[in-house]
Amino acid sequence: EEHEILVVELGGTVGDIEGLPFMEAIRQMKHDDEVAGTFFVHVTLIPYIKAAGELKSKPTQHSVQELRRIGITPQMIIARSENPLPKTFKKKLAMSCDVPSDCVIEALDAKTIYDIPMTFLRQNILTPIAKSLDLEELNPDMQAWDILVKKIVQPKDKVVIGLVGKYLELKEAYKSLTESLIHCGAHLDTRVEINWIDSEELEERGAEEQLRDCDSVLVAGGFGSRGIEGKILAIEYARVNKIPYLGICLGMQLALIEYARNVLGLTGANSIEFDEDTQDPVIYLIDNFLDQSGGKQLRTHKSPMGGTLRLGEYPCDTKSGSLLCKAYNGEKTIFERHRHRYEANPTYRKKLEKAGMIVTGESDGLIETVEIKDHPWFLGVQFHPEFTSRLQTPNPAILAFVRASLSTE
Repeated sequence: EEHEILVVELGGTVGDIEGLPFMEAIRQMKHDDEVAGTFFVHVTLIPYIKAAGELKSKPTQHSVQELRRIGITPQMIIARSENPLPKTFKKKLAMSCDVPSDCVIEALDAKTIYDIPMTFLRQNILTPIAKSLDLEELNPDMQAWDILVKKIVQPKDKVVIGLVGKYLELKEAYKSLTESLIHCGAHLDTRVEINWIDSEELEERGAEEQLRDCDSVLVAGGFGSRGIEGKILAIEYARVNKIPYLGICLGMQLALIEYARNVLGLTGANSIEFDEDTQDPVIYLIDNFLDQSGGKQLRTHKSPMGGTLRLGEYPCDTKSGSLLCKAYNGEKTIFERHRHRYEANPTYRKKLEKAGMIVTGESDGLIETVEIKDHPWFLGVQFHPEFTSRLQTPNPAILAFVRASLSTE
C-alpha cells in the first residue's frame, strides 16, 4: 500500500505450459486495472548467426505473436544480444512487434550485471514507462551506483577468498553469497576472487594444499553430513594459521564442533544432525516447540521435521567491543534473516568461553554468533548475512570480513 509501482517478473519462455496460469493472471491484471496502469515489458533474445553475419528478429516476432494470442500485448521490447543492434534493425523490430521505436531497448552483454541499469538509463527506458503510467518524469540519481560499478569493473586491489562448500556442481546455490562479496568488493575498490573448494576433496587431500594461497576462508551453509569433515579441516586451518574466517549458519556450527574437538579435547563432539548418538552434542535440536495455537510440543531428532525450521528475520543482541558489534557500527541489536533447524548447545558455553571461544551475539537465549579472542578475525554467525546485502548497502558482517581479508595480503 505504501508503494506506487509494483514490478512483477515472470520468468520462463512464452508458450511453456508451466507458465500459462501466470500469463493468464497478468492478462487479467491488465484487464481489471481501470486506470490502465499496467505496462508490459517483454525480454527477448536476438540470436546472431555468425556464418551469415546476421541478427535475427523472427524468434522475437513469434513470441510477441504468441503473447498476443493469449491476450497480452507487449509495450516495450528489451532485446538481449551479443552484438549492437543497428538502427534499421531496431526500426524493423518496432514495426513488426508494434511498439514505438523508443520502446526497443538494447540489452548487450555486460562485464557486470550491475552495469545494466546504467545501460538502460542511457537509452531513456524510463520515459515511455513514466508516460504510460502517468507518472512524473523519472530522473534517478545514479552517480553513486555508477561509481560502484566502475570499481567492480576496474578495481585497484584483489583478494582471494576460499569458499568451502559441497554444492559446487551448481554454483547458483551460492548466488546470494557470491553477489554479496561483489557488493563488498565494490565498496573496498577490490576484486573478490573466489577460490571454490569442494569440502569432500578437502577430506581426501587436506587443507594446506588447497587453502595456502587464500587470504581468508569462508564456510557456507548447508544441510546433511556429506563433506562435513572437510569443512572442519578448513576451519581448523583458518584458526591455527590465524587467517580471517567467516562461518555462515552451518559454518558457525562446525566452528563450534572444531573448537570443541581440537581445543577442549572433546574428540567425539558433533551435531546430532550428523551423529544421533554423539556423547558431546555441541549442536543440538531444541526439543520444545510452540505450535500454531501457542501450545508446547516436545520433539526429538526422530520426530517429523516439517515446519521446524527457524525461518525469517530475528533480532540479535551484540556484545560490546566484539568484531560483530564493530562491524555493525556499535549497534546493540541487529536484525538478520535465518534458515536453520539445529542450534548451538548452551550447555557447552562456559567451557568454550573459558577456552577462548566467546559468544558475541544472542537472540532470546540462543547463541547467534561466536568469535575467538586470540584470533585476528574469526566470526561465526548463525544467520545468513548475504540475504540482506545490496550493492549500495553491503551487509556489515561480510564487508568487515572482506576488509579483514585485505589486511592479510
